[in-house]
Amino acid sequence: MTDKPYYETMYILRPDIPEEEVESHLTKYSDMLVQAGAEILDNQMRGKRRLAYPISKHKEGIYVQLSHQGDGQHVEVLEKAMRLSEDVIRYLTVKQNGPLPTPRVTTPSESKDESEDQTDTQKEKDSEKEQKQETEN
Repeated sequence: MTDKPYYETMYILRPDIPEEEVESHLTKYSDMLVQAGAEILDNQMRGKRRLAYPISKHKEGIYVQLSHQGDGQHVEVLEKAMRLSEDVIRYLTVKQNGPLPTPRVTTPSESKDESEDQTDTQKEKDSEKEQKQETEN
């Protein structure tokens, strides 16, 4: 097997922290891994999602996925920092074998298309509600 193993860390941040602070966590943990000798393969914010069960009285969380490669010693440094952070409510690091993940690149046009799709979906829901109200009256 010629592929070197890499690691994926998924962590959940408290839902009530501001977006600027979420960005600072992304850069903080990435920088920490680089200083520990690891290479960052991918860093994605997956967004706010509902949790399967309450964790520390939180029903939602901000999910972040971090793919990194190194000798394995850097995982201990990362997990210790997450354990001590009050903003991280859960984390899990998994060792992966196989091809390296390809970083997901979002272009400004894709972000715009996604926001337009969400707006269209909301408009459809609003029109359906209006139609239901008219039929009830």
